[in-house]
Amino acid sequence: MIPGPRNLITDVPGLLVGNAQDDRLKSGTTVLSSDKPFTASVHVMGGAPGTRETDLLAPDKTNTEVHALVLSGGSAYGLDACSGVMDALRAEGRGLRLGAALIPLVPGAIIFDLLNGGAKDWDENPYRTLGKAAFANLGEDFAIGTAGAGTGALTAMVKGGLGSASFVLDSGITVGALVAANPMGAVTTPGDRHFWAAPFEVDGEFGGTGPDPATGLGRSLDSRKFAAMMAANGGRPLSETRANTTIAIVATDAALTKAQCQRMATAAHDGIGRACVPAHAPGDGDLVFALTTGARPMQSPERDLTQIGHAASLCLARAIARAAYAATPAEGDLLPCWSQLVR
Repeated sequence: MIPGPRNLITDVPGLLVGNAQDDRLKSGTTVLSSDKPFTASVHVMGGAPGTRETDLLAPDKTNTEVHALVLSGGSAYGLDACSGVMDALRAEGRGLRLGAALIPLVPGAIIFDLLNGGAKDWDENPYRTLGKAAFANLGEDFAIGTAGAGTGALTAMVKGGLGSASFVLDSGITVGALVAANPMGAVTTPGDRHFWAAPFEVDGEFGGTGPDPATGLGRSLDSRKFAAMMAANGGRPLSETRANTTIAIVATDAALTKAQCQRMATAAHDGIGRACVPAHAPGDGDLVFALTTGARPMQSPERDLTQIGHAASLCLARAIARAAYAATPAEGDLLPCWSQLVR
């Protein structure tokens, strides 16, 4: 496996990603789409997900095409970003046609970033506009770090963000991941220098500091995020329930069925476990969408699907670390960036 030319999910041919964010809000939205509908499924392992239209992605549901996927900040408010994307798709005449009706299908998921230091004093939900703006920015190249859905993301100890990574397999199949990393857990080991995902890093893509040589790791659940949010709440106790989440999209050009996409999403969750400690907690909404453009037939379906799921998990682990590595400081931040702590 080697990274694609961009080391982004858009190395999967035909996929486009767009970001939109509001720096005052400290939040934003990321959209993935394509010129053609694609097959997708989803697997949720967090205890507090926030989603829209995910039921139709189950393998036993009759729908077989999706027109876009949305990752957004804003908690439940952010689900309205999907409406903005629907508006944009409808304006282009794209969607599921049922007689005279046109219905763009846009599943989405959100992270909680309502207590991250940004201004949340809006009179009208801003996320529909952000969704439409992100769709207008679709392209093969896009920013990671403090961008799009990752603008206001926080990990336990440092700023999170938007991350992406890719692999091209020996078979020629391409696999990629896109993530908004806002977990309850830490993406760095104690001391902040080393990433949990370090064993899977390629070519110094998130700093090249290597694995932590210490042993006995993982027993501390210290969280600067929780302390900062509690301070912002006037020192009053603050429940961690629904206050976190890592949401992701993994993609391939291999011709998968919807059921195989769900298996890919399930395997990709290992990437969250490899990059965030702890992961899949009751207060996380951890979710992975998986999609295929269906452009490349598989030569050996069982073997290829195993490799695709494994590659998706590695891409997702790398993307999470790249999200924090690429985060940039902004006025009013609750947490430092990794780059500010490690010189």
